[in-house]
Amino acid sequence: MSKIWFVTGSSRGLGRSFVEAALSRGDKVAATARNTASLDELVAAYGDAVLPLALDVTDRSAVFESVKRAKEHFGRLDVIVNNAGHGLFGAVEELSEQQLRDQLETNLFGAVWVVQAALPYLRDQGAGHIVQISSAGGHFAMPLGGGYHASKWALEGLSESLAQEVAGFGVRVTVVEPGSYATDAAAGAARAETDPHYDGLREAFAAFANNLDVGDPAAAGRALLKLVDADEPPLRVFFGAQGLPIVQQVYADRLKTWTDWHDLSMEAHGPTPTA
Repeated sequence: MSKIWFVTGSSRGLGRSFVEAALSRGDKVAATARNTASLDELVAAYGDAVLPLALDVTDRSAVFESVKRAKEHFGRLDVIVNNAGHGLFGAVEELSEQQLRDQLETNLFGAVWVVQAALPYLRDQGAGHIVQISSAGGHFAMPLGGGYHASKWALEGLSESLAQEVAGFGVRVTVVEPGSYATDAAAGAARAETDPHYDGLREAFAAFANNLDVGDPAAAGRALLKLVDADEPPLRVFFGAQGLPIVQQVYADRLKTWTDWHDLSMEAHGPTPTA
């Protein structure tokens, strides 16, 4: 049976690849974008299988209305993909209050509004799959990405709680954690006003980014199909080659640090009563 999808941030990048993968195999998609003109090619190619919806995910009432329209139009919702988001480059000292609030409004709160809007329908159906597009950077942090990492770490924690809350309703949750892909995501990122004290870090990060082996967005789209078709989808999964090796080292370092400082941890607990 074909699936009905609701995908935010469908105009470009990974979101566009997810939509194209679903449509190419005969699924139907409610595709959202800030400007639906960016979806015209999809409508021309796939006709009524696409429901284009203009949406800014930071507008909670608009999110609820869009999800409602999608449900009424297609009759059900099977896969919810929270993909809308953007990056933010800048040292923590450089970030403006508005930039940080905008980052969280889109990357975190936008996903929350979509989940809250969709869950009543999924619960009534007794089935559904919520896919949260996080980042490999939802597990570790690099300099000049504090605002972005904050939004993704928050999404990770929220999604883990969500998965436990909705499992009894037959609803699955998966956090997809992509590495770097050959998209124009960096072009759409916000950038803080630079402080020359961090110029050396910027140069080092640029050199690192230029040497990354970036993934193919079309491959990510095909992988997502396998994920949503799985009988037992995982809570978390990396997309791309970068995430696992980095996180293996990060977690090994964290465990070592916690172990090395365990005596202090126990000291902070205080005396344990004896029987």
